[in-house]
Amino acid sequence: MEAPITRGVKPAEILATLRRVDGYYLCNSERDVSQSDFKNRLMPMTSVRVAPYREAAGFFSVEVSGGASVHVDLIRRQVNPFERLRIVRQAMPRTLLQTVCRGASLFGYRHYPENVIRLVVQEFAGYVDVWRVYDFLNHVPNMIPVFEEVQRAQRLLMPSICFSTGQEHTDDYYVAKVREILAATGPDVIISIKNYAGLGTPKRIGQLVEALCRAFPDIILHYHGCNTDGNDIGRMSAAVRAGVKLCDVSDHGYGSIYGQAPALTLIQALEDYNKQAAGVDIQALIKSSDLLRRERKIYESFESPFRGHDPTVARYKLTGGAVGSAFEQADKGGFLDRMPQILEEMGRVQVELGNWWSVTPGSQILWTTAVNNVLHGRYEQPSLDLKNLLLGRYGPLPFYEPEDWIYEKVLEYQRYDGKKWPQILDEERGLVKPADPDLKQERHRLEAELGRPASLEDLALYLLFPFDATSYFKFEAQYGKTWLLPPEVWFHRGGFKDGERITFTDEHGVPHYIEVISTRREGGSVLTNLVVDHGFQTLSVQVEGGDKQPIS
Repeated sequence: MEAPITRGVKPAEILATLRRVDGYYLCNSERDVSQSDFKNRLMPMTSVRVAPYREAAGFFSVEVSGGASVHVDLIRRQVNPFERLRIVRQAMPRTLLQTVCRGASLFGYRHYPENVIRLVVQEFAGYVDVWRVYDFLNHVPNMIPVFEEVQRAQRLLMPSICFSTGQEHTDDYYVAKVREILAATGPDVIISIKNYAGLGTPKRIGQLVEALCRAFPDIILHYHGCNTDGNDIGRMSAAVRAGVKLCDVSDHGYGSIYGQAPALTLIQALEDYNKQAAGVDIQALIKSSDLLRRERKIYESFESPFRGHDPTVARYKLTGGAVGSAFEQADKGGFLDRMPQILEEMGRVQVELGNWWSVTPGSQILWTTAVNNVLHGRYEQPSLDLKNLLLGRYGPLPFYEPEDWIYEKVLEYQRYDGKKWPQILDEERGLVKPADPDLKQERHRLEAELGRPASLEDLALYLLFPFDATSYFKFEAQYGKTWLLPPEVWFHRGGFKDGERITFTDEHGVPHYIEVISTRREGGSVLTNLVVDHGFQTLSVQVEGGDKQPIS
């Protein structure tokens, strides 16, 4: 049996191993499971606690960054995304770290200028070994700057084809798309099948893999799916039997609903077909889940209110990573009772707009359109993003265009120049690349805002999310690296009592304590007196709407 693949092995040697292995390797998708099932609220100390077992388990890689996690870490003040990577790297020095990148949208929701794309990839490539890259329209030119920077950094590149169902989604289409990717990258890559919502039957996935292997005999295939309908073990089993060499999986003690299906279940399912998981230590897998099952209680409040598997996902095709946030938005917006209508409308909108792939930022466009259609009337309040989609700002629609009446409603909405939709299309249609900003000037602007020198890592985060990154940097300057607090403290509800003592160990195993002396409100602030490792501190926190509260 092949040994585990570890960090330090050259990419060419890794690819050679993958081509010759008779079995398959497992990629732990911690980040996607956290996004799909816990709204990206996984704190780094949980990753540190499970790291020894993950390291021993023999995973090909562990996905710890990318997708929405970079943004959520900043807006929730959880941890600097680069700090998260450093923490996990120290805890798992031998394991390949993986990310997922949305092509020209990077870790955000819009297309970024090319010099921003290249800088961000260069900075993250200092920590990330494996890059899973996709575009929601499967438009290869949108991914090429990322491809080039990943290969320049000598990291493993995993270009993705987004998969869906319908008469347009043929084997011939996906074979042609892979050929287009390989023409841009060369053969020394891993091609990922991104089954973003867990669509299709096991038979359909097996047929796709067989078609790709026939067309490209030396291809290395990776499968990434979601378990929304509960059937991704069947799809992964069919994929591996047909020739896939890597599968994204979860720990059975953590997630396994809208994210990935469990590693151990897949191993057991494939044993009857004499397909072995290369380099895997079963006992380490079990120990990982035993620990994570206990940790999971900490994150319970972030789980989706929409519980259980949902086989109807085949109709509305919402990516697993968006299910929890969609239901949370519906709950907060007061239209949770209308979710069945919205999901039905989402499936209808997908067909009307071209039957492409509901992954970020496309999933937000489809979701927002479906919500607006149900609440305000069909296409009566189209979003700016929907307008940009129909104008081809993200790239050409791959299969067919919407009917004329949709163009009319969307493109003429709040248009005050009297132009009709055919003229608007004729004059404004096409992919428009954002202009490159002056990076030196942007860095100076950030340094002026922070009052300190800014690193290239700081600049990368700022260029991705200017307001949220700046807010995070100021938060960290005031409060320090609060991620050192264990997650059970971070997410503690109800406050701490005067005299309460909190003890914990940091990522190095060094013990610490915090003793709450007193808490009181003064105007719009709450003052808390603490003893932290024998040192007295007072923290002042502004309370939202606090100036309206009486002094207590």
